[in-house]
Amino acid sequence: MCGVAGIAYFNKNKEIHPHELTLMAKALIHRGPDDGGIFLSEDKRVGFASRRLSIIDLSKKGHQPMTYLDRYTITYNGEIYNFQEEKRKLQKLGFSFKSDTDTEVILALYAKYGKNCLEHLRGMFAFVIYDHIEKTLFMARDRIGKKPLKYLLDDQKIIFASELKAILTQTGIKKIPDYNAIHLYLTYGYTPSPLTGFEGIKKLEPGTYIFINLRRKTFDKVRYWQPKFNNKLQLSEKQWCQKILDTLTESTKIRMVSDVPIGAFLSGGVDSSGVVATMAELSGKPIETFTIAFNSKEYNEAPYAARVAKMYKTHHHILTAKPKSVDILPSIVKQYEEPFSDASAVVSFLVSEMTKKYVTVALNGDGGDENFAGYPNRYMRLRRDVDYDFWIQNIRPVAAKLLQSFPKARNFFEKAKLPLYMRFASYNKVFSPDELMNHARGPILDLARHQNPYQIVESCFKTFNGKDIKDAGLKFDLLYFLPDQLLTKMDIASMAVSLEARSPLLDQNMIELAGKIPFELKVKNGVSKYILKKAFEKIVPKECLYRPKVGFGLPLNKWFSGTLNKYAKSLLLSKDSRVSEIFDREYVKNIVEDNNKHDDFGPRLWNLMCMELWFRAYFT
Repeated sequence: MCGVAGIAYFNKNKEIHPHELTLMAKALIHRGPDDGGIFLSEDKRVGFASRRLSIIDLSKKGHQPMTYLDRYTITYNGEIYNFQEEKRKLQKLGFSFKSDTDTEVILALYAKYGKNCLEHLRGMFAFVIYDHIEKTLFMARDRIGKKPLKYLLDDQKIIFASELKAILTQTGIKKIPDYNAIHLYLTYGYTPSPLTGFEGIKKLEPGTYIFINLRRKTFDKVRYWQPKFNNKLQLSEKQWCQKILDTLTESTKIRMVSDVPIGAFLSGGVDSSGVVATMAELSGKPIETFTIAFNSKEYNEAPYAARVAKMYKTHHHILTAKPKSVDILPSIVKQYEEPFSDASAVVSFLVSEMTKKYVTVALNGDGGDENFAGYPNRYMRLRRDVDYDFWIQNIRPVAAKLLQSFPKARNFFEKAKLPLYMRFASYNKVFSPDELMNHARGPILDLARHQNPYQIVESCFKTFNGKDIKDAGLKFDLLYFLPDQLLTKMDIASMAVSLEARSPLLDQNMIELAGKIPFELKVKNGVSKYILKKAFEKIVPKECLYRPKVGFGLPLNKWFSGTLNKYAKSLLLSKDSRVSEIFDREYVKNIVEDNNKHDDFGPRLWNLMCMELWFRAYFT
């Protein structure tokens, strides 16, 4: 696990100074505190920097950047779980190795297969390989986007890094907010790929590679993988349950290979409980498990986690989250570097910080909801909108008149007029297009008038080639919501404390298996994630499986000692507020004051506050 960075010039007259690479590496030291290095090509037109968190082969043989056959040099972040198997195959073909690292195996695979090496890689990764002879760069990101890779490209150069912070160390880079990205952030609460919030800086989409020929100055970007839903299998529930458990066992087993201590996050929910149960069955010693507890009963899942920990005799660690000062919020927002407003990021930092005291690698339950339709608010509504659309459309004209005095019913039938993709997008939006049209100002108002913020959802639904359109919702979440919000949240939080997070439920075999399961087995009898819960009945207590979904959140205003509303007011209604430049001040004031009455600190207010803190962190 590492932080990667680099620069490559198209112009022969340009040279890279080692100090530029050192600055980039220094900005990423939290991602790799164990080792670091830089590489400069003979003509000094290509330079790599790397920081290493040692997980596999703790010797100096894993030093990066690494060169193979005196031709290929790599800077790489990630873990390839099948590297030993691929190494044995390559050795039979005559390849030799100087280390026991997966890094060297990636280089050998590239030497043998070129771009097709990606077909052989199973795991999480973001890497860049320089071919000294052909003068090419090959940049790739893993299938589902667990590891980040961001870049700035112009007609002179490309600069890339695991985090924007490293790119911004370079002189001559102008920090300009990208209002297209901010428009989408206000809609979704995160910044969808390839945008980052900064003009000119992008992030490589999941399952995508970039190939650059420095001599010819050519740039090709190709999506090499995406989830498929057009090959459904008709199996019995019992058969599906066994396939799910077998796949989870195998994907967990390969993620437990490590030369450093390993543990697991345990919330007491469906997914993390299933992962911990599987780890316990595979391990010859007790698993280290980690849980965050809250004094607020509404958010506290610790008793459920304790039930699983006791059942599998884990070494269980509980951190009770105590009220914090709002002073920590600017540093958290800065760490995320893009506009980002998932409030559970605060909890992710806490659990990562606690976990790192005991282990260097932690498995988690990420991916269960997106693979198996675990969000009732989205997927149950989507099923209703698709399966009962004929009846809804036929009764809508009459029902809308009869139920005018019932706001919720009236809103439902009004929304039923919209295309399916817009209905799905609205289930998880922060600000609606109408709210932005009515209350935004300046560049955001202009964008709201001329651009559909749901366009990426529309594209996903319109280009979907599966038989069941409900799967298009799952596909959107796997392509955008999961990598750009959930995986970003965990990657930044864990790597900030030099902790590696691994996700068995996001193994490519699990994603591909889930794509073959009919949607009606994922949402059935009013139960979300139905078939996964049925499978886990063998290994997880039923009270952990069949209870209301809590999510990885926290009671915001109570947790921040009741001072959060006051802090939000001071931020958003100050004379120098950047939010006031893009939102009607009276509208923002109404949101703040309404929250003071209800004391719930809703998503819209949190979204605006994070955006204000982001502007202050990077544009003042």
